[in-house]
Amino acid sequence: MEPDELRKRNFGSEFIYSASRSSGPGGQNVNKVSTKVELRFCIERTSLFTDYEKEIIYKKLKKKINKEMELVLVAQQGRTQLKNKLIVTEKFYEIIAKALTIPERRKPTRPTLSSKIKRLDDKKIRSNVKKLRKPGHIN
Repeated sequence: MEPDELRKRNFGSEFIYSASRSSGPGGQNVNKVSTKVELRFCIERTSLFTDYEKEIIYKKLKKKINKEMELVLVAQQGRTQLKNKLIVTEKFYEIIAKALTIPERRKPTRPTLSSKIKRLDDKKIRSNVKKLRKPGHIN
């Protein structure tokens, strides 16, 4: 699933943002302004995901989900609260899209004839090198 597909669903009303003091860049501003932004999204209460999608999200993102069944994400790399809000919202869409993307199954392949022949030739060469090392063998 692509992040753009997720944006079509309206999550805005279900996001809970909170701000606190950041440890990131900002000089003296760090001590005065709350620039760190925390996004909380309750997966259990949302109607924007099917039960199947919720189950996948619980499995794949269990380390980011707290006891209240909220997905908690934090951003503090920007110097402003607005910038961090944008960063954490983008992070939400990327994480959810990645969790809901089903990986393609690997198709098993067989070795080609040329790769088999090359492997056998390499083994013969190696075998001859080892034979030449044996005592009593004359060059």
